Amino acid sequence: GCQGAQGRFAYQLLHDLFTNYSSALRPMEDTDRALNVTLQVTLSQIIDMDERNQVLTSYLWVRQTWLDTHLTWDKDAYDGIDSIRIPSSYVWRPDIILYNNADDHFGGSMETNVVLRSDGHIMWDSPAITKSSCKVDVSYFPFDGQRCHLTFGSWTYNGNQIDLHNQLDTGDLTDFVENVEWEVLGMPATRNVITYGCCSEPYPDVTYTLLLRRRASFYIFNLLLPCIMVSFLAPLSFYLPAASGEKVSLGVTVLLALTVFQLLVAESMPPSESVPLIGKYYIATMTMITASTALTIFIMNIHHCGPGARPIPPWARRLILHHMARLCCVSEVGEGCASPQQALAEQGSVGDPGESPGRGEVGMQAGGCPRGRCLCHHDGLLRNVSYIAGCFRRHRAAQRRTAEWKRVAKVMDRFFMWVFFLMVLFMSLLILAKAA
Repeated sequence: GCQGAQGRFAYQLLHDLFTNYSSALRPMEDTDRALNVTLQVTLSQIIDMDERNQVLTSYLWVRQTWLDTHLTWDKDAYDGIDSIRIPSSYVWRPDIILYNNADDHFGGSMETNVVLRSDGHIMWDSPAITKSSCKVDVSYFPFDGQRCHLTFGSWTYNGNQIDLHNQLDTGDLTDFVENVEWEVLGMPATRNVITYGCCSEPYPDVTYTLLLRRRASFYIFNLLLPCIMVSFLAPLSFYLPAASGEKVSLGVTVLLALTVFQLLVAESMPPSESVPLIGKYYIATMTMITASTALTIFIMNIHHCGPGARPIPPWARRLILHHMARLCCVSEVGEGCASPQQALAEQGSVGDPGESPGRGEVGMQAGGCPRGRCLCHHDGLLRNVSYIAGCFRRHRAAQRRTAEWKRVAKVMDRFFMWVFFLMVLFMSLLILAKAA
């Protein structure tokens, strides 16, 4: 019976309050005074951050409170009813909107009920899915942080009609659902009073600054570490033997793989002048691989120098075959596996056929075969032997020049391999240091 009586009093209260009430006019007895409106925003969830279009989609709970002097009653006259919940369309509501809204439909808050108290205070809690414009700075992607602003204010009422204030100095994050990509560091609130060029009256607004930091684990394991591992393959092209024919192919393959990663990053980033940190790393690595491929082609040209190649210049012999070979721990490269003593013995044996005719003549005379009485054609034989020895010496000299050029190519291969290994290591440590 008491509940039924209270229901009848609530119905009577609703009828009495809204008999001569209009929701179109600002509820102030003195129209020259400003109506105080208090705003509080609760961040429930970050739905999406579109870096390319620079749009933040978030789920908010917006609480607005104000005093309506036309909607007061004596609670003792209505069986102690202190508050009622009625549709928000019944009462006057401030036109608080999101200034930096980026939604196509520009939708407002959900039409929820308001809580009306006996002293005239109205509290309106409404959930809203907002799309706000956010200036995205991807200079340190994927180790970046963003500052997204949510600016709320009245669209038609100036500061002399509605005085907007923030209830707390920060947004409410107690009911925030953790996002897998972004970590919320804070949500400070500031009140601003701005005079726009269109109007002379001031317009107050409340701006919430959402401080975000990207969780970089996904991008480290899917974009950065594969790039680093592929980059360490590029210097190994200098270690491949020139006869394998795969030195240039390895460099081109690594370059194509990095190009694919570069395109994946470029598709998700806004087309701005600020190049992300990982993009700079990709460009530097691709430049290094391009240089290593060009050097590989140059070194292979040196390696395949034919017998008609010129001798190695003295400065190159001293710099490459002595200092750089000792620095890179490159051993001697010969035609075979003979020891140095065997090589000297071979050179001595090669020189015997090429002895001068005089020495051969003396030997013949010492053997007891006088020149005039020798039946063998001594002069023709010596000429033939001298020709064969000369051809053999020229062949050995050409082989020696070819072996020296191959040794020069091998020393340069080892030298550039260590140089590019150090470059890749330095760039990898540099990007990690900048990220830290």
